[in-house]
Amino acid sequence: MKAVARTPRRPAPKKPSHPSLKDPVGVYCRVRPLSGPDQEGCIEVINETTVQIHPPDRYRIFRNGEYRETQYSFKEVFGTLVAQKELFDVVAKPLVEDLIHGKNGLLFTYGVTGSGKTHTMTGSPGDGGLLPRCLDMIFNSIGPFQAKRFVFKLDDKNGVDVQCEVDALLERQKRDAMPVPKIPSGKRQIDPEFADMINVQDHCKVEEVDEDNVYSVFVSYIEIYNNYIYDLLEEAPFEPIKPKWNNCNTPVRNGDFIPPQSKMLREDQNHNMYVTGCTEVEVKSTEEAFEVFWRGQKKRRIAHTQLNRESSRSHGVFIIKLAQAPLDADGDNVLQEKEQITLSQLSLVDLAGSERTNRTKAEGNRLREAGNINQSLMTLRTCIEVLRENQMYGTNKMVPYRDSKLTHLFKNYFDGEGKVRMIVCVNPKAEDYEESLQVMRFAEMTQEVEVARPVDRPLCGLTPGRRFRNQAFREELSQKLELRGGPKNGETEEQSVTEMFLQNFPPLPSCELLDVNDDQTLPRLIEVLEKRHKMRQMLLKEFGKNVLAFKTALQEFDSSVVSKEHYIQGKLSEKEKTIAGQKMELERLEKKIKTLEYKIEILEKTTTIYEDDKRNLQQELESKSQKLQRQASDKRRLEARLQGVVAETAMKWEKECERRVAAKQLEMQNKLWVKDEKLKQLKAIVTEPKNEKPERPSRERDREKPVQRSVSPSPVPGDVFKTRGGGQAVQFTEIETLKQESPTGRKRRSSPNPEPPEDAADSECTDVETRCSVALEMRAGSALGPGYQHHAQPKRRKP
Repeated sequence: MKAVARTPRRPAPKKPSHPSLKDPVGVYCRVRPLSGPDQEGCIEVINETTVQIHPPDRYRIFRNGEYRETQYSFKEVFGTLVAQKELFDVVAKPLVEDLIHGKNGLLFTYGVTGSGKTHTMTGSPGDGGLLPRCLDMIFNSIGPFQAKRFVFKLDDKNGVDVQCEVDALLERQKRDAMPVPKIPSGKRQIDPEFADMINVQDHCKVEEVDEDNVYSVFVSYIEIYNNYIYDLLEEAPFEPIKPKWNNCNTPVRNGDFIPPQSKMLREDQNHNMYVTGCTEVEVKSTEEAFEVFWRGQKKRRIAHTQLNRESSRSHGVFIIKLAQAPLDADGDNVLQEKEQITLSQLSLVDLAGSERTNRTKAEGNRLREAGNINQSLMTLRTCIEVLRENQMYGTNKMVPYRDSKLTHLFKNYFDGEGKVRMIVCVNPKAEDYEESLQVMRFAEMTQEVEVARPVDRPLCGLTPGRRFRNQAFREELSQKLELRGGPKNGETEEQSVTEMFLQNFPPLPSCELLDVNDDQTLPRLIEVLEKRHKMRQMLLKEFGKNVLAFKTALQEFDSSVVSKEHYIQGKLSEKEKTIAGQKMELERLEKKIKTLEYKIEILEKTTTIYEDDKRNLQQELESKSQKLQRQASDKRRLEARLQGVVAETAMKWEKECERRVAAKQLEMQNKLWVKDEKLKQLKAIVTEPKNEKPERPSRERDREKPVQRSVSPSPVPGDVFKTRGGGQAVQFTEIETLKQESPTGRKRRSSPNPEPPEDAADSECTDVETRCSVALEMRAGSALGPGYQHHAQPKRRKP
């Protein structure tokens, strides 16, 4: 018998130890306008945080007389007249600010088919959605601080490396020399819709941007279709417009057609999920980034359904990665340390809408797509429910992230850290009442899930503001050198020092001789030259003294430096030995930690298995206990019924036995009467005279029958004994001896009273004892009745 499972009692809510380290998932609601003024609606906006949903007039509950209005609360509700700018400022702008500050974020739209999810994410011509506005804000903020191409280089393990300017230049030259892949016509031209979408009038940006960092933006675009991941930016080695089959009539596969390959999910060293082999493009402007998005959007799977003209048949995920690293101490080049690189990520997800096949009339591939979409959304809902239960009640249930690629990809957001925002898009028309009701319930439940708050990245330890401070210092130094006659227009520093040195000498007088008898010009010149010579000699002496002093100081400094160098070398060797020992100890501890982590993981899994077994056994024990209790109660009721049946049966058999005993007694009495009658006849034969003719027994019995039946027989003397079988036996103590001669053994006498011979008494006694000795003994199985048996002794012959 299968045990009936019981729901275990939920424990008391567990209070978190650090409530400030977690933030709830931000859930926002956006109501789409109705298609026409005469269309019936079922959703109303009550205030900025509450919406009310009521069943339409033709709904079954309303027809039965039960009119229920349900209100749902959100962080903020956006009505039908809210613009994209207001929605972006409230929902997406904080996520972009966190992205630039090195923190992760997730934003996804959720709702039924035709509720406006893609419009909210992408926008329309002239009114861009959340995605182009996010890109515009990112490049407006980091525009003057962007690194050159290929300074940051992504690896295949969800990490990033930094290159020097020379390696980046070589990489750029190598990429420029490569042939450009063939792209179908029209891909290089900017779509008018594309141009209108990125033409955002409000140029918003993040105010607090670290100016001492350099930034690079990488984008990727994937879709999850039928629970498979495909790269929408992957360069196809074939023309997409080529047919899959060569001829329509013959099923011959086209050799040029190569179907896209699905991608796999992996986990990096920081336990973040990523798509292996996904194309990640480095972009430098909003136009370039949105062009990459538009190229992938053209490949995304859409179809025409009964509810939507262009229904998304897959989940689209646009990932923006921002790599940033600090500048060196001079503020000129990127710091060549991988540990200083920060890689943040913002995921913008356009979920496919849940739908009912009885409304869309889907068949074939559309039916399969709808089933996979609903299955992935159901898995997302299950994960949210399990997370909510684990956080509210302190349970440790396993969250089924791996049941769907969608939930497995965003596992690190819910189990790790980062901000999570969800926009619930609803269509207020009456036909979507049931679907909208389920969406509202899921959204209200999602608000109770908490996600770890992202931590601030550590500082690099260098002087802040070094980029512009060093630049300003160099400009000021060049200006002062120019004012003091410093090097300018390509002059060297040695030439400048020589000119400054010559300016300290007295100027030379005029050397022109105007007359032959001029005796003043040459003496003045000689005097000036002598003064300059003396000054030169003095400067040379002072220079020699300074050189000697400097040489002595330099030698002393050199000796001190050498001694200090030896000391430092000794200390350094000691430190290196210490560091080597610490490294070995650290490696040993790391190995031990890995071993312990592995053991802890095994123990946690074992504990989980044991807890599940314990829970199942407890449930089984409870069911068995209830079963035993029911069986005990059934046994008591059955015993009570059996006691009544036994008592009734005992009474019935007791009466039956009394009746049978009475009947048997009457039968035995009748048999005893027959025996007595036979004995009386024997006595009469023995005792009556011989000359009298005996009367026939039948006549005598007929005559005395009324008298015998009216008189009860006299009891027969005897002893009663118990037998082995539990019965009773009777042994008669008095035996009657009847004497009678055989009619063939003696002569018939003619006289009526002849005298018997002398030995007649003996012979008669012998015959009577031989023929008439009778003993009655009680034994089972007697034909005469219970316990009666006739025994006759063998006849003894006379000698």
